[in-house]
Amino acid sequence: PCNLTGWWKNDLGSRMQVFEVGKDGTFSGEYHTAASITKKPIQPSPLIGSQHLDEDGQCTFGFTVNWKKFSDSTAVFVGQCFNEGDGKEVLHTSWLLREKVDSEPDDWRATR
Repeated sequence: PCNLTGWWKNDLGSRMQVFEVGKDGTFSGEYHTAASITKKPIQPSPLIGSQHLDEDGQCTFGFTVNWKKFSDSTAVFVGQCFNEGDGKEVLHTSWLLREKVDSEPDDWRATR
């Protein structure tokens, strides 16, 4: 089965550390993004999530990252872990990022 515990990196150079996945599938960790539009220095950000523990190991999961240390935004990721033939585990994810806006009329531009 896929084990999310440990360090992961993506094609853009961002890294994620999952501390431990509980028996119920819940986990926490830190996300170290390499991409940001904020002018503040990027800092590691807390994440919390849940993994669906399947028998075949091709597990789905989701997690939320709170960028509170350097941005007024929150991101959610959903994905699936795949075990390749050589034993390598690969994560495929999609994400949404919600930025804070100053007024309701600006709501249209708040989510990417």
